Amino acid sequence: MIGNVPRRVVITGIGAITPIGTGVEGFWAGLQARRSVVGPVTRFDPSPFRTRIAAEVPDFHPGDFLPERRSRRLDRFGQFSIAAARLAIEDAGLDLPKEDRDRIGAMMGTALGGVAYAETQYPAYLKEGPRGVDPALALTVFAGAGSCNLAIEFGITGPNSTNGMSCASGTIAIGDGFRAIARGDADVMLAGGAEAPLAPLCYGAFAIIRAMSTRNEDPATASRPFDHGRDGFVMAEGTAVLVLEERSRALARGAPVYAEVLGFGTTNDAHHMTSPRPDGQQAARAMRLALAEARVGPGEVAYVNAHGSSTPLNDSTETLAIRQVFGDHTARLAVSGTKGYYGHALGASGAIEAAVCALASHRRWLPPTVNLASPDPACDLFHVAPEGREADPEYLLSNSFGFGGINASLVFRRADGR
Repeated sequence: MIGNVPRRVVITGIGAITPIGTGVEGFWAGLQARRSVVGPVTRFDPSPFRTRIAAEVPDFHPGDFLPERRSRRLDRFGQFSIAAARLAIEDAGLDLPKEDRDRIGAMMGTALGGVAYAETQYPAYLKEGPRGVDPALALTVFAGAGSCNLAIEFGITGPNSTNGMSCASGTIAIGDGFRAIARGDADVMLAGGAEAPLAPLCYGAFAIIRAMSTRNEDPATASRPFDHGRDGFVMAEGTAVLVLEERSRALARGAPVYAEVLGFGTTNDAHHMTSPRPDGQQAARAMRLALAEARVGPGEVAYVNAHGSSTPLNDSTETLAIRQVFGDHTARLAVSGTKGYYGHALGASGAIEAAVCALASHRRWLPPTVNLASPDPACDLFHVAPEGREADPEYLLSNSFGFGGINASLVFRRADGR
């Protein structure tokens, strides 16, 4: 705070490891390709389940980001977290040895963390007893491993937390990181989400409750937010970490600035563990809270990156909530749901979609909703055209909604030197 005025916070680095691409340029190229990368599950045998498709990260080699010895002591979730953070730090041009690392912290989000790795250790326990289990297991399932691994890897000793708020986790982590800088608790925050859920029990838990698409014969069309034929989400893995930085110091060191974070809002439906509240009121309130903190009117927002999970209830309820917030402006509000590209990486999705907003703002191009072939009348929004859309949005909003009734929204402004 400067007096009672919150400090301004900008995004100066993006680290993304996703099914459509790695690093800023790889991720952006994946968005520009305007196609889904969902395919058959290859990480395990999915034949017992109704759903047998996913969006996997191809060609991830932890040795590209970590020494071999360190890599062996981490599960895929931990490897993802550190790798994405390293990419973000490099992208931001942060020279950590020269920084006051007491003023740099980490906020991460994840729905399942290291649970998938723990699942792989149970057969070893049954076969060989305790001596067959990886001694690092306790550290991989530790809920705070996401942010604590970043602190250890990069020697950053500022505010540190990992939240487990289902599919809103990454968005909440960025919101918490934004506020830590705004109130003066830190100058730089690594903030984002990571998810590595592709193991039989974790995957099967969602298949059993019929939350996932069963378009097994045509996986590339399975994730289809807002489409009349949507039948469930497609599970994905991946991670995104952003470097958030106090604006004046970022400009002083000549850092690249993708966008400014202006506001954050989060609420709970208090309704059901899996179904959204039918009236959309609390989802709408999360958006209103974020806009209020940003001091932005609904009519000023040009683009919404929707949660758009491709589930029957979520997409129509989100549409209702958007209409409650934006009223008549909804007809002019460009909307896309980018999970059609890369599926739903649970707690990492909000961070990935914050990266989408930052890049869309910086590069003046809005991505489409992939696979939106027949828009559902209950999802009557102004959807970005299939080829994407060149645009120069000043204000953007990103939504994330999760199991347990969690709602979270972020508001961004383009980087224009003001």
